[in-house]
Amino acid sequence: MDMDALTAKWKRSCNFIGMPTNLLAAATSFLPVLWLCWTYSCWPELDVVLKAWGLVAASFGAFYFVEPISYYSVVGLSGTYLVFLSGNIGNMRIPCAAQALDATKTEPGTLQAEVVSTLGICGSIITNLVAVALAACVGASVVAMLPKVVSDAFVKYAAGAIFGGTFGNFAIKYPKIAIFGIGIPWALLTYVKPPAYVTIIAAVFGTILIARIFYSLEKKA
Repeated sequence: MDMDALTAKWKRSCNFIGMPTNLLAAATSFLPVLWLCWTYSCWPELDVVLKAWGLVAASFGAFYFVEPISYYSVVGLSGTYLVFLSGNIGNMRIPCAAQALDATKTEPGTLQAEVVSTLGICGSIITNLVAVALAACVGASVVAMLPKVVSDAFVKYAAGAIFGGTFGNFAIKYPKIAIFGIGIPWALLTYVKPPAYVTIIAAVFGTILIARIFYSLEKKA
């Protein structure tokens, strides 16, 4: 079987399993709310539901488009289904997938890269489940024993450290693109100060456009 046929078979299998699984997860996520409304007869009015959804969409609507597009090159089709089903995408799944690609020296965008990143994501999900279970059992007591400066650092800087490490990992490989990746949001936040969703969209798609330009120039050279 050649690579094109193997890739097509892989994608069919991913869609066959991933699509209904994600749709089922989306549907069943409403069950707790429906149970509460049914049990206590507290059905909200439609306009209240739409207003609540509108507030969420205004804050996070940009991610509906940005995350699937920007993450696809790292996690591939199978990884996309996995990360949106399991959550913790930017702070855990993407770094683990990126490190798996880096450790195996796999070229991004290939079927091999998709398999490797999927295995990395699966490993992170299993580790995450174990860590969350332990944290739920003993985490609060351990954090309470730590000095306040340490516990505050976990809250304030953990996410930034993860994202910074991920950015640094890619910046070493693609330094020219990294300049624009951090320069575009910095310029917008410093001089324009647009809403957060505008900055996110401009940073992601602006960097993708710059990367495409560099890729085209290298191919011509």
